[in-house]
Amino acid sequence: MAAVAACSEAVRSSSEPTPEELVVDAMTTVRLDEITRIYRTGSIAVEALRGISLEISSGEFVAIMGASGSGKSTLMNMIGCLDRPTSGSYYLEGEDVSQFNAEQLANVRNVMLGFVFQAFHLLPRTSARENVELPLLYREEDLSWKEIQKRALDALSIVGLQDRADHAPNELSGGQKQRVAIARALVTQPRLLLADEPTGNLDSRTTLEIVDIFQQLNQQGLTILMVTHEPEIARFAHRVITLRDGLIRSDKTIEPQSAAEALDNWTDEEEVSI
Repeated sequence: MAAVAACSEAVRSSSEPTPEELVVDAMTTVRLDEITRIYRTGSIAVEALRGISLEISSGEFVAIMGASGSGKSTLMNMIGCLDRPTSGSYYLEGEDVSQFNAEQLANVRNVMLGFVFQAFHLLPRTSARENVELPLLYREEDLSWKEIQKRALDALSIVGLQDRADHAPNELSGGQKQRVAIARALVTQPRLLLADEPTGNLDSRTTLEIVDIFQQLNQQGLTILMVTHEPEIARFAHRVITLRDGLIRSDKTIEPQSAAEALDNWTDEEEVSI
């Protein structure tokens, strides 16, 4: 909360929140109020989001599903402060970040949010440890190189890759590259982890290993929002939101499957199943 609040003094309303609002904000990581996003090309307007209202509480593991063009990636970009709504408000831990300027949004992304992408986005001629260190180089806090290296190694240890710290990406498997990407997302100790199709380039067993890491992180209290088009992957989350044509069509709480149990029962012939 303090990190976002520090970014927002220039845009904070002068009115004081009620005690009830303070309780809601303390429990709610993400709140979207009637968010729209319209892209214009000449005279053509495309409504990617058509009035999304949504709350995600602290500690949730939420999967967002939808076909191509449903608006799920646009929604992820909005929550990740990578895009601005055409209309509506986005509150991140109680602060209206939809009113932030570019510098404030960059600070929120670096301090509050962690990102994991399908394509890994690792620097090719840089070691795993150096890739993980990168977000720390943009932090305002004055960290020594020793502390930066320690935090990077700690993050690699969380994903089980401390023994590959000095390996370049071309010396790692697809699953190991994604683990490095997760470590890079964790090194800043984010409050919200955003994963956009994180298993899209992985085989079935490696997919389970990555989802198992997400479930372990969530059990430790990290809020996770994962975009996927695969129902069998969404079933490992606690809540599944389905988008179609820029609108929420369903929002269901489910009993998640255990990736750890699926790995324990794994055979080489099987696929990820529900």
